[in-house]
Formats: sequence, structure tokens, C-alpha cells
Amino acid sequence: MEHKENADRLIVNCLPLTEAERERFREAAAGVPQEFVGVPEQRGSMTWTAVVPRELRARASAVIGNFPAGDAPQYPRLEWVQTWSAGVDKYTAEGALPDGVMVTSASGAYGQSVSEHLFALMWALMRHLPQYRDQQSRGEWRDLGRALSPVGATVLVIGAGDIGSHFARLASGVGAHVIGVRRHAGQSAPGFAAMHGLDELDALLPAADVVVSIVPSTPQTHHLINAERLALMKPGAILLNAGRGDAIDPDALLEALRSGRLGGAGIDVTEPEPLPADHPLWREERCLITPHVAGGMHLEATEGRVIEIALENVANYVAGRPLRNRRR
Repeated sequence: MEHKENADRLIVNCLPLTEAERERFREAAAGVPQEFVGVPEQRGSMTWTAVVPRELRARASAVIGNFPAGDAPQYPRLEWVQTWSAGVDKYTAEGALPDGVMVTSASGAYGQSVSEHLFALMWALMRHLPQYRDQQSRGEWRDLGRALSPVGATVLVIGAGDIGSHFARLASGVGAHVIGVRRHAGQSAPGFAAMHGLDELDALLPAADVVVSIVPSTPQTHHLINAERLALMKPGAILLNAGRGDAIDPDALLEALRSGRLGGAGIDVTEPEPLPADHPLWREERCLITPHVAGGMHLEATEGRVIEIALENVANYVAGRPLRNRRR
């Protein structure tokens, strides 16, 4: 895509900013025109929406916000999209955007939120809290027997990026031995006792007390956890997923839970999503399901991090420097 001079550029900013924050973005843009269309009232809500007026779509060279990918043909001058999500699958999919359009994510903003959610899922399953809650609703007083602990447990984290590293630090901080799995095993990350390549996954699964999936949706990760890999897992192990729902084969997961091989599953993402009301996983007592709420804007700190990432990239974009978190 042909590079535009700054005078020909227009940044459409959909972030729900205060006036003071808008002024910071104006300063970062160094004179490049910027239209603010974000709704400040969205601040503090769990999700943000991007509504770009039609008259701005034809002029925008950059959009900060997750506009519908299907609207891309309405942005003929587009050079760059900065999402407020960590995932950018819908923008990097084949044919979603014209060649040359840059896509950057808010990776790095969600590590705290998603990792804390995963940590809560893990500990709740270890202590049978979902089943005790079920008993409470029935007025039933019954001891469910031996519990598990992260102390001394082997935790295998598939996906050792920002979220995986945050989770690894939490788990290792309470005594777990945390092993990472990523495409490039030579790339270390804080919190992990060891790092391995994805090609070693099958050899690592039998020793893991907890397996955590935090991978994006790609052809390589589709049903990464399938019937064969579930069979490799230690009997009674716990499986967690807060990456993308299609990383786990739902039919295989259901069978592993019903057979008693898995000690429990905590999933914040599903295949399909939303999970249909009649799906049998809802009724598995050792399956704890949350409706894709691990990330989002559930923590105030996440909002601040998203804004700082976008602010840095506005300055980079205007100056012609490499963009942070570039995914395309």
C-alpha cells in the first residue's frame, strides 16, 4: 500500500476517552487530523463498541477500535487498524483486509485479567467448588472427598505469551511447577521453570496435573486438544481454556468428563460460541463454564493498558516507526 503523507491521513479514534486523554492523543498525533467518535459513557462497561460514522469511513487512514471486519470495503484509504482486543483473527483472516493494511492488537493489556480468571477456575475445580455450589442450591450437606492443591502440582501452559506468563507467575507463586509450551522453545518467559516446543506436547501431557490452553485460533491449533491428547493426560487432571474455543474438541472433552478421566474442566471460551443452551457440557458437574468474560474490560487496569498501547502506536504511526503488537 502506498504510504500517505501525514497531511493526507485521518485517524478515527473509537476509544471511550476522557477529554484529558483525547488531548494526549492529539499531542501524540503531532498534527495529523484525528476524529474522536468513542462514547465516554462506555468507560467502565464490560465491552466496548466501535461505531464509525459513514462519512468518515471513506477518509480514514487509521482506525483505533474493533469495527466490523465486513465493513472493510467501506474504508478505501485504510492503512492501519489498532484493535482494543488481544485477538485479531477476524482482521487477519484471508481476504478480510486489503494487502498492505497493518493490524496491531492490544496484546499485553489482558494478561492480568485473563490469568487471574484462569487461576480462579483452577482453584475452584481443585476444591470442588462448582459441585459444592450445586449442593447448596439443593440444600445438600455432603463431603465430596479429597481435594487438590497447586502446591507441588505440575502445570502445563500451552501458549507462553503475555497471558501465559502472567498465569505462570501466579501459579509458581503458590508452589506449582510451571512448564511452558510455545512454537519457539528457545524464547523464554517469566514464571516458567522450563520451556518446550509444541512438537513436545504429547510427551509432556502425561505428567501434567493441570493443562492450560491459551492459544489463538489458527489451522495449527484447531482441536489441538483432541481425543488422543485427552487420553494422554493424567487421570484426574484439570483442563483450562481461555484462548480460543476451537482449541479443544468439545465432543472429546465431553467424553473425557463423562468417563471420569478428567478431574475437571474450566472453559471461558467454547466451540461453538456462545455455547447453545441445550449443549450437554452445561450439565457436566465437573465442567465450570464462564461466558468469555476472562478478558474484556472487567478490570479498570485493562482499560488503561489498552489506551496506553494505542497512544504509543499513534505516535509510532505518525513518525513512521515500527508499530507495537503488529500482527499483519
